[in-house]
Amino acid sequence: MQGDQQAQDKIVLFGGAGLVGQNLVVLLKQQGHRQIVVVDKHSSNIAILHRLHPDVSAIEADIAEPGAWQNATQGAAAAVMLQAQIGGEVEREFQRNNVDATQYAVEACRNSGVPYIVHISSSVVQSKARDWYTESKKAQERIVAESGIPHCILRPTLMFGWFDRKHLGWLSRFMQKVPVFPIPGSGRYMRQPLYAKDFCRILLQCLKARPDGAVYNITGCEKIDYVDIIREIKQVIGARAVILNVPYALFWLLLRIVALFNPNPPFTTRQLAALVTSDEFAVIPWWDIFGVTPTPFQQALQETFHDPTYSKVVLDF
Repeated sequence: MQGDQQAQDKIVLFGGAGLVGQNLVVLLKQQGHRQIVVVDKHSSNIAILHRLHPDVSAIEADIAEPGAWQNATQGAAAAVMLQAQIGGEVEREFQRNNVDATQYAVEACRNSGVPYIVHISSSVVQSKARDWYTESKKAQERIVAESGIPHCILRPTLMFGWFDRKHLGWLSRFMQKVPVFPIPGSGRYMRQPLYAKDFCRILLQCLKARPDGAVYNITGCEKIDYVDIIREIKQVIGARAVILNVPYALFWLLLRIVALFNPNPPFTTRQLAALVTSDEFAVIPWWDIFGVTPTPFQQALQETFHDPTYSKVVLDF
């Protein structure tokens, strides 16, 4: 009975038109949820959401500024904080889209009496890397932790899956367009990729159980070098590109040149530095904690790139 009642609850997803949000909407609807409100500033991604789910309330708004969008929290049983500036070459954008937006979203939840928040942080807050993204994600966590609203914080590692616009999804599309796929240096940079659908299942369990003040580091179960991830993607999608190792310095220079012509490049020199940083994140037994069976990496890639409904949906940057 409790599950049926929760399916009637209004859930607000801030930044819900991106990778995690679009996956989460699919799973929420599968569980019978009908009162889903997505607030996001990306008009093209909101349009995609509306096309895929015309029954979902989609509000196009910039939550880094106060506005009428804050009324969306009225009567909500929970809010999910998904908004994030991941890459870019302008420091102010990280402050605005990660920190300022979170402050206004928390304020809206507090004013409306929203009883619970799930905040999506990032494993980078424990990384050795020091950059605009890492520092702004730390600030996000502090805002939520000090909000006075019952909450939990999830820190995922690199995610991939349906609607992946910047990570493995972008790499797969790039690989299909070029004859040569460059790898920086040796490519032996260990990653712990996390399947977005698994992560969303964890998120749903948090919305049900509502642990207060808990912080969970959600790490992919399999350790895979970056170059091997690229090889796996090539095999799954049937790409013909030749994988070529490029010296790090040359790769860095090429990214700088691309940034001169593209103000919002899909991959930056800062992200390159983060890629080669030697980080290994502890793996908690989240499959036991949340009752979610991890999807093997190969199977997850097959689902990501061969689903008849969602594999071909490409979100905007």
